[in-house]
Amino acid sequence: MQQSRLPVEIRPASAGDADAIRMCARAAYAQYVQAIGREPAPMVADFHQDIADQKVWVAEIDARLAGFIVFFEQDDAMFLENVAVHPDHTGRGVGSALIRFCERAAVAARLSAIVLYTNEKMIENLSLYPRMGYRKTERRHEDGFHRVYFEKRL
Repeated sequence: MQQSRLPVEIRPASAGDADAIRMCARAAYAQYVQAIGREPAPMVADFHQDIADQKVWVAEIDARLAGFIVFFEQDDAMFLENVAVHPDHTGRGVGSALIRFCERAAVAARLSAIVLYTNEKMIENLSLYPRMGYRKTERRHEDGFHRVYFEKRL
């Protein structure tokens, strides 16, 4: 059953958000640990550094963290490194709102594309990203993970 959609506010993450972001990542990615055989990269990311580097944005519903996104410019593209929605807020459009936010930032920066990857075991993402206009570009084995790369030309 899909939950009702509530207004999503997106803002830059601050240092005080790091613990909530880490807890959100752990909750969002816990379902994949067994399939991957270890914690996915977002569960062990250095969010303090990413926040200091101004790469992280948070989505809030009723002033509570519902999800987050990590992205940054890389060459002539926006690299979408991580997007996560807390399980309490799935089905409310939070993930889509965060991805559209990243896409608007890439257009505003006059970049040519958005590039992202997902783990090959995250089956839902392999069909989600093509529905959002992303095309699969390659598969790589990196840092002990089997990743599938996608791109959306702008």
